[in-house]
Amino acid sequence: MPAKGPPLSPRSARRTGPGADRLPGPLHGLTIVEFAGIGPGPFAAMMLADHGAEVIRIDRPGGKSLFGGKDVLSRSRRSIALDLKQPAGVAVAKRLCASADGLIEGLRPGVMERLGLGPDALLAANPKLVYGRMTGWGQHGPYAHTAGHDINYIALAGALAHFGRPGENPLPPINLVGDFGGGGMMLAFAMVSAMLHVQRGGPGQVIDCAMTDGTALLMAIVHGMRSAGQWRDERGTNLLDGGAPFYDCYQCACGGYVALGAIEPQFYAELLRLTGLADDPDFARQMDPRQWPALKARLAEVFRGKTRDEWCAILEGSDACFAPVLTMGEAPQHPHNAARGTFIEVGGDIQPAPAPRYSVTASDAPTPERTPGADTIEILAGIGMGEDEIARLHSSGAIA
Repeated sequence: MPAKGPPLSPRSARRTGPGADRLPGPLHGLTIVEFAGIGPGPFAAMMLADHGAEVIRIDRPGGKSLFGGKDVLSRSRRSIALDLKQPAGVAVAKRLCASADGLIEGLRPGVMERLGLGPDALLAANPKLVYGRMTGWGQHGPYAHTAGHDINYIALAGALAHFGRPGENPLPPINLVGDFGGGGMMLAFAMVSAMLHVQRGGPGQVIDCAMTDGTALLMAIVHGMRSAGQWRDERGTNLLDGGAPFYDCYQCACGGYVALGAIEPQFYAELLRLTGLADDPDFARQMDPRQWPALKARLAEVFRGKTRDEWCAILEGSDACFAPVLTMGEAPQHPHNAARGTFIEVGGDIQPAPAPRYSVTASDAPTPERTPGADTIEILAGIGMGEDEIARLHSSGAIA
């Protein structure tokens, strides 16, 4: 195996503030090279950075921040701007990858190969490299080379058909299921798994992470329920899709909403007790789908009788499986989220905090998105390039 080049200046192990007495994040010491993209690839890179990895993003010269410096998915990494249309820019990318533990790219199949940055070339130079490929349809298959977005991937995977009310069009669940659950989170898990395999003496390898595959996997429990005859294909008629009266959202007198999830008998009984419905005989047949429409109508009437705050005063802290339905603006202010530090301030903006938590290790606090190319000189110096070589690259336009 060829020797790796100089290390890419991993993130500092120094800690300040809460958790300063703990070790740095569990991925500290690992270096990931991320080829800039949108959505699930950056989310996977953010997850790795949140948990201590040094993630270096390769941006395009003259590139602009997707959200004007407000891109949460781009937090906590440095940026180098390379023109990958120039051989010198490709050579720099190869040099970065030669001393990295992992790589993340989200381009269409074949694009990285045409750039000279495909798995064969990079694994030949760095056999321990974990090469993560993030696409919607995967690296092969009839759809592999076609365009698409989250809504298309979750449609083909058999998930989208099950979001929404009966008799209405399927309702896209934002882009959480395909892009981030079935895509970015799956890739982050796979990257860590493959890097662990390398640390145990195995070779590097290529990860083919397709959002269709990941979304299908997220539906595993529903497939099990369907096989057992406990799930109908008609959306909005089942236990977990809003069909059940005790697993749905209801509007309150103030216009706000509450969410119920009282599936188990003891939790259902507590919900009925606190809503004053314990003595209503119609509610005794909890699991009879024929009763559900009438029970939903009755619960809707009950919850319209009080404001959301009034229902919180009655139901919060109980085992009725209750929560207020909060907007993104409201969620950071809720006492539970505030107590746990679920949201943090990064660069003056409120963002979700890194999750989950560890008892011994704690990653550095997230840092704001960097301007594309802001760290080019520092990164190149970190892999052993001298001032003259960097100046030549800059004058040629290969770096910015």
